[in-house]
Amino acid sequence: MRFLIDADLPRPTADLVRSFGHEATDVRDIGLGAATDDRIAAYARSHGFCLLTGDFDFADIRDYPPEEYTGLVVFVFPNDANRDIILHLIKAFFEERAVLDRLPGRLAIAEPGRVRLRPA
Repeated sequence: MRFLIDADLPRPTADLVRSFGHEATDVRDIGLGAATDDRIAAYARSHGFCLLTGDFDFADIRDYPPEEYTGLVVFVFPNDANRDIILHLIKAFFEERAVLDRLPGRLAIAEPGRVRLRPA
């Protein structure tokens, strides 16, 4: 799969995603580091990327209908999460192969210990 990594995730996220055999592009590397959510979403949609983000605004299916995307993954991290904890949670998500297989056209809300897919 192809993943677009939002600027709110740590820089090493791209390397982590690649270690699972996927393509990964960080928005900061393509001039979208300070772009609006709408612009990032449009780029992901038009280029066939699944978006990885910690921005809960992307969980609003009225603004970002999952069926229009290769996938949307919104991570929910503990308030005290540091970079290592965030990367550990992202790694745990990518270890869930069955979830990855079901991502196209869906929104995944990934939090410690569980992943919810919308629509189910």
